[in-house]
Amino acid sequence: MRKSRLPAGGANVFQLIRDKRAEAEAEGRKLLDLSIGEPKGAALASARRAASAAVLSEDEAMHAYQYNASPAVPDFARRFVRAHLADDPGDVSYLPIPGIKPVLGLLPLACGCAADALDVTTTAPGYPIPANWCAYHPKVTHHAITLNTEGAFRFKPGDIPKGTGLLMINYPHNPSGQIASAEWFREICHYCADNDIRLFNDAAYVALSHDDESTTLTAVAGGFPDLSWAEAFTAAKLIGNGTGWHVGAMVGSADFIDDMSEVKGKTDAGFVAPMAAGVIATLEDDQAGIDGFRALYRERLNILQRLMINAGMRLAITPRAGFFTLWETPSNAFGEPISSAAEFNFMMIERTGVVGVHFGNFMGYAVCADIKSIETALADAFQAADPAYD
Repeated sequence: MRKSRLPAGGANVFQLIRDKRAEAEAEGRKLLDLSIGEPKGAALASARRAASAAVLSEDEAMHAYQYNASPAVPDFARRFVRAHLADDPGDVSYLPIPGIKPVLGLLPLACGCAADALDVTTTAPGYPIPANWCAYHPKVTHHAITLNTEGAFRFKPGDIPKGTGLLMINYPHNPSGQIASAEWFREICHYCADNDIRLFNDAAYVALSHDDESTTLTAVAGGFPDLSWAEAFTAAKLIGNGTGWHVGAMVGSADFIDDMSEVKGKTDAGFVAPMAAGVIATLEDDQAGIDGFRALYRERLNILQRLMINAGMRLAITPRAGFFTLWETPSNAFGEPISSAAEFNFMMIERTGVVGVHFGNFMGYAVCADIKSIETALADAFQAADPAYD
């Protein structure tokens, strides 16, 4: 009999929420969707116009494989990364990538996990894809550093498990919206350099920082010549809704980027060149458009935080980047005891239509939706829940 050859229960939290959302919609419920952080609408017009012109181009390179280069958009990776930085990062290497998610599984391979055992450390709560990839690599042992409100959703070097070979982090942090400061990055870089740990940061939300203290790993790592490091940037949230464009770039120390280039070069044909042309046009010529989305998300964050706090919800930490809010799970709601974030989330979906994402003991709500248009409905929903904390 033919059957799946994968372990049971393989869905991650995002898949579970998508399924629950679809089930609720099929039952005719009107949803107030604050779940998975996926921008709504289209990409910025500046990106679409440039991509359209590129599609219509007769230039053969624009319609060909790009592999680890970008012949159709010369010097794309360096230009893309530099647009995120205040200063020249110095002696670094670059690699164009088809977005961040597809390369996350290549990182352990670039650290030798196909041949040797590798300990990979991530954070929890956190973006689930790195942990999912680790589970598919048989020689990888995955660890997760627990983040909490008391530590402001950052960790200390001493929290990194002994034996870690690859530390994969995500700052600005999904789902808390916490940022990385230069001082904090220096502490982590120093520890990783001293302990021969490769350090990777997913900087998907750095362009949507709402705090001037927010910085990149790239801006700091150059001060640690013995550090093996890499950082990835993506256009997914940068150009409005670029989630389907699959364009980004990595930067890092030559040793790490060379290893990533080898693995990627054998397994990937590169990004879609016309989309990269659209992305770079916006990044270099339409900062006002990018600033507009950043301001929009900040305004929506303020609205959502105000109405939820007024209803009795307790914010885990004030978001300083992106479009996420993270909340402590109430111990009581709708006059009933609550045993977990998942129970509270499913109860909210079923009774009010509000869809969030449960991360361990926390609840995450994103502001990709037009919060202003549903502000009253959201306020009514959380008031109806009547959340309380012991």
